[in-house]
Amino acid sequence: MSVSNRFISVRELILGFLLWLAVAFLVAESRWNRLYEKPVLATDEAVDLYLAEPVNADGLEKALEKQGLLSRREEFRWALKTLHWSNFREGHYRFSPQTSYEELFTRLGRGLQDPIRLTILPGQTRNRIVRSVSEAFRFDSTALKKTLTDSSFLAEARVDTQNVIGQLYPATYDFYWTASPRSVINRLLKTFEENIISQYEQRFKELDKSVNEIITMASIIEWEATLESEKDTISGLYWNRLEKGMKLQADPTINYAVGERRRLLYEDYKIDHPYNTYVHAGLPPGPITNPSKGSIEAALFPESHDYLYMVASPEGNHNFSETYSEHQRKSAEWRRWLEKQYRIKREQERESSTN
Repeated sequence: MSVSNRFISVRELILGFLLWLAVAFLVAESRWNRLYEKPVLATDEAVDLYLAEPVNADGLEKALEKQGLLSRREEFRWALKTLHWSNFREGHYRFSPQTSYEELFTRLGRGLQDPIRLTILPGQTRNRIVRSVSEAFRFDSTALKKTLTDSSFLAEARVDTQNVIGQLYPATYDFYWTASPRSVINRLLKTFEENIISQYEQRFKELDKSVNEIITMASIIEWEATLESEKDTISGLYWNRLEKGMKLQADPTINYAVGERRRLLYEDYKIDHPYNTYVHAGLPPGPITNPSKGSIEAALFPESHDYLYMVASPEGNHNFSETYSEHQRKSAEWRRWLEKQYRIKREQERESSTN
């Protein structure tokens, strides 16, 4: 073979090798892009994926397809095999539209969940709290109800089944969706202890009142007061009644007894119920709701005055009185205003029916 032919062969070999490198690079770059950089979910916005239990590759494929997030099934299966993922953990995951296969499989495979945000509002009934909390987690309402009636579990947190509702502290919390009912309730009770019991420990001693007594009073204030500025005045009025040996006669306890917050009827006040403070003396057996910190502070620091009576006013607040005769006069004014509103409403209804 001549020198020129040998030179051509070497040159062809080098060119061939360089071509192979170029092709290999392009293939590798394509694989890298498809696995680590290319968005893989069929979405233009962030999406939430909930896995109620661990799943295998088929289970994950079905979950993604159910939400319409999987558009390239064969590529998805290829990526699973290439990245060696086959099992994925339960939980709540939020993915951006830019999520790659590598991020998707790694987070699901390692159980790297995103927290959910739970807001506990003040003034809620037990049933409403159970419903709203259980809807936010994997567990159901039955499991949560069981936890709230587990006296042994609650005793560890120094609360009982009757008073626990008042200590479900209103705030915004971050949890994992897979949290257990016990861990959720423990967190709420611990937050209550940090914000109320620890902070006002000395005040409880000064008043010689138990936590349950203060929280029960605060729960009544929570439902009674429409304005934050009135809470300490209402608190002083209720404590005045108890100190004078009067019945508490708090309408919110009747609302609790009849099972709904509405305008009360005359017969409602006669209901045979342990929470009827028009019949039974003293505070009711326990809180009627979970009070806000403002209501708890009002119960702890009542306004000093001689008011014993109150009635609603047209302005949306209350009119307070020291004597029963004064209260009767203000109550009559309130009834006249209500009757006027009813007349106006009836006239408007008649006019609308004739038009």
